[in-house]
Amino acid sequence: MTTERVNPPALSPPTGFSHAVVATGTRVVFLAGQTALDTDGAITGDTLPEQFGRALGNLLGALRAAGGTPADLARVTVYATDLAAYRAHAPELGRIWRRSAGRDYPAMAVVQVVRLWDERALVELDGFAVLP
Repeated sequence: MTTERVNPPALSPPTGFSHAVVATGTRVVFLAGQTALDTDGAITGDTLPEQFGRALGNLLGALRAAGGTPADLARVTVYATDLAAYRAHAPELGRIWRRSAGRDYPAMAVVQVVRLWDERALVELDGFAVLP
């Protein structure tokens, strides 16, 4: 797969995301929403950073199982139950992202939701990737 991150100078400088990603490949992988579920189906972690790290790990685990890598991510949406808390933890969440997925950021959005499927879940990530 080839990707081109597009961040036009007419837009605000992106921090932790790309404004657009042009991806060329032969396979598209749609990644279901992932929360901080462990292998027993229970939410792990009491804090937003703990849950974000597990949810991201689950998303990347599904991507790797499909044959992809974090660099193949074209789009990720983050659903948070508390946007103010997400913003407050943004520097730490950014460090978790970089440690797990690197600096080739996909196009991203963060959306506040009333609640997620599991009442204990604070955050959910979904997205898609384009593979060679």
